[in-house]
Amino acid sequence: MGKLYKGENSAFSEELDFDESDNLLLGLDESQLHAVTVEAEPIAILAGAGSGKTRVLTRRIAWRAMKGKEDPRRVLALTFTRKAAGELRSRLSRLGLRDQIAAGTFHSVAYAQLRIYWQDRGIKEPSLLTNKISFVTNLLPRDKRSTDTLDVVGEIEWAKARRISPETYFAEAEKHERTPPLALQEISSIYKNYEELKTERRFLDFDDLLSYCAKTIRSDRSFGEAQKWRFRNFYVDEFQDVNPLQFSLLSAWLDGRPSLCVVGDPNQAIYAWNGAEADHLIRFNEHFRDSTVVSLGKNYRSTPQIVETASCLLESSGVEAVRGGGLKPSIAGYSDEEAEAAGVAKKVAEIHSSGEKWSNQAILVRTNAQTEIFASALREEGIPAKTVSGSGLLDRKDIKTVISELANSSNPLVQEIGDLKEVGLDGSATNNEDQITPDTERVVALAELGRLAEEYLALDPAAKSNSFVLWLKSQSQNLYEMNDDAVEISTFHRSKGLEWPVVHVAGLEQGLVPIAHAKDSNAIAEERRLLYVALTRAKDRILCSWASNRHFSGNKRKRDPSPWLFNIERAIQNLEKPLTQKEQITKARSARGKKTRNVLPETQQVKDLKKWRLSASRAADVPAFVIFNDETLLDLVEVQPTNLDELLKIKGIGPVKAERYGKEILELVSKHC
Repeated sequence: MGKLYKGENSAFSEELDFDESDNLLLGLDESQLHAVTVEAEPIAILAGAGSGKTRVLTRRIAWRAMKGKEDPRRVLALTFTRKAAGELRSRLSRLGLRDQIAAGTFHSVAYAQLRIYWQDRGIKEPSLLTNKISFVTNLLPRDKRSTDTLDVVGEIEWAKARRISPETYFAEAEKHERTPPLALQEISSIYKNYEELKTERRFLDFDDLLSYCAKTIRSDRSFGEAQKWRFRNFYVDEFQDVNPLQFSLLSAWLDGRPSLCVVGDPNQAIYAWNGAEADHLIRFNEHFRDSTVVSLGKNYRSTPQIVETASCLLESSGVEAVRGGGLKPSIAGYSDEEAEAAGVAKKVAEIHSSGEKWSNQAILVRTNAQTEIFASALREEGIPAKTVSGSGLLDRKDIKTVISELANSSNPLVQEIGDLKEVGLDGSATNNEDQITPDTERVVALAELGRLAEEYLALDPAAKSNSFVLWLKSQSQNLYEMNDDAVEISTFHRSKGLEWPVVHVAGLEQGLVPIAHAKDSNAIAEERRLLYVALTRAKDRILCSWASNRHFSGNKRKRDPSPWLFNIERAIQNLEKPLTQKEQITKARSARGKKTRNVLPETQQVKDLKKWRLSASRAADVPAFVIFNDETLLDLVEVQPTNLDELLKIKGIGPVKAERYGKEILELVSKHC
């Protein structure tokens, strides 16, 4: 036995006897130490960006196992990716935990348990439906099969994640203001047919695995008791991303037992669009009686400049930077997306020449369709690049469908490009030809595929569509080299959980950030958190960029910078000098508890809105703020409403103002979309 000494500012300043397990506590700060050793259960650990979330989670598991408080053979750690599960097991092994704990995704664990259940009872195992696209396609109207299948599949997955049946879908979709490509009643019918067809053919989809497992645990006593005996202590990573279906399975596994530890960050909740419910973490005390919530408040990853800049997007980040001062983030504007990609590539090369490895840099964009143009620009500069799996243009299911059709066609490529543009415009429910369609990601993806087709036509004007596909695949293979020292190109969503010394955050324009189809306050708030996630991936340096023009459906469209760029710009301006650790802590403490509000950007759209507001106030003989205050103007800029229903959702606009000013406001907003 030895002695463990804590610092004089720690609540644990006395000498403590320690054994091998207490070596796990060395190097932890006070809040991390408390999170690892506190006896209370259930427990939620609120871990802000860069606060050592995985470090605390793995050390709590290892420390409790080594102390004999938990049997590691009875521990189940739930993650959201197989890679995260593997990393967790690897870390625990390095920490000296001799017994291998069970770690996996909700789906993988549920499937493993169900297979045991089927085998033990001699039940023929149902087939797992791994390709919903082809399965659902035949359920759609013929004229919608090429464009809307992916969206319908997404809608069914959203409903199942939230435990919404086909019978209740219509009412719940209306309540949540869902806007799928088909009428809600039609989606409801397709959803019902989908479920019936699966049952008829003895298929289970991935969501069925969760509901089936939870139902079987509750209905089959011997099976339920066996699972409760097998796993007695539960750990859940990224708890803000748990959806109601996953929560239901977790509740079945727990069966009222308190042995639960979750880790997450409400400020990184970015999957509500896919059915996730951060409320499980935010109101943890209400979901689990007699529970405890602890917070990790120090960011060890990023410089104070990065923490301060990223925090301008939130009401409260809850974290303080521990590192010393660094470089200010930067913002660059370019004439169009090609100039932006070339400019970012040159900056990547410049930073590399100063001694930074290629793999120390990443380029992050809002949609996977944007990755291709940056990859091409890097290739032009001779820079090795790779994408996070699933985040490239060619990884999109709808693009794969189009490529498959092109591969089976011997039509001239120039003809197919025309068809692509028509498909890109089909989803546009607007009278303003300059407005991006609600399904912005698809439009950007098809536009990028069209750009690549035009690039190939420049090489072979008489090219057939199938030869273009072969060329496209060859370019893809050449592009993403199997090279560990390569620049990562990823989307904001895919970057979550990763980090790099230098991060280029590109495409920061209205319509992409926030995405055009984010129309209500909750969707806008999630888009803001998504940008926060992207910025906090950086350890040493952030470089932001945007393009004042972008090509959509063959036309160059004028673009406005993201309204949040103005917040970022002001935050950067306030970074007068590199902050020491003491200065950063003092500043964070003085601001703690205060809510910040986004700055009203001085774009032409805002100037026009202010001019209209002044005119309306003079006509009514009232102060300008009585018409609309700045907060309402900011919401108009962020939400970009296209109809009266969307206008009425904005704070400060009621039925009277909507009736009186609605038409003028909508015209002003649409003018700048």
